[in-house]
Amino acid sequence: VFPSLAQAQASVANEVYQELGQPSVFLFCPTEYCSSLCSPSPSQSCYLQTIGQELLPGISVIWTGPKVVSQELSAVLLEEVEAVLRRRPVIWDNLYANDYDCRRVFLGPYMGRAPGLMSRLHGLLLNPNCELQANFIPIHTLGTWFWSELGSCAPPDHAGVEAVAALGHSQSAQDGSYSPQEALELALRDWVAEINQQALEPGK
Repeated sequence: VFPSLAQAQASVANEVYQELGQPSVFLFCPTEYCSSLCSPSPSQSCYLQTIGQELLPGISVIWTGPKVVSQELSAVLLEEVEAVLRRRPVIWDNLYANDYDCRRVFLGPYMGRAPGLMSRLHGLLLNPNCELQANFIPIHTLGTWFWSELGSCAPPDHAGVEAVAALGHSQSAQDGSYSPQEALELALRDWVAEINQQALEPGK
């Protein structure tokens, strides 16, 4: 029925999206969802070109970066992806994912993401460690990164200022820069406080 896989996928996705009344959040994960899966590159991929052309503009497209688990995300790559998809991507960030290797647990800060990246994104989803307790630092430092990105995009509103203050009066968060080391120290301080609080609860 369809001349290509991309056209088939776009057609089905468009039909489901319209049948559901064009919801404000509708995510599409392409077969080529990172640079290493594209042939020969994201900008020259016939598959992604078709997806960009055929997929209705209200549908968001998931992207993981250069690889399935990307150590770095650059603005240059996201510009290329945005151009071929004709929309800003939603990053599905596998930086902390360990479902493919249960021996691996990443407790470090959110890092390797270029400053000013948020303006290139339609959204960001974090794929965490499978172990719930191991995600305090990843999620906490992601929050610090998020507020620093807000600071670099536009002057924060009153709520934004309060949220930055709640993160520990971090100067880097307030001036729009992000320091993974500072973010880690803030997260560790709050994690120790959380552990101590839980230790005082009955039955712990």
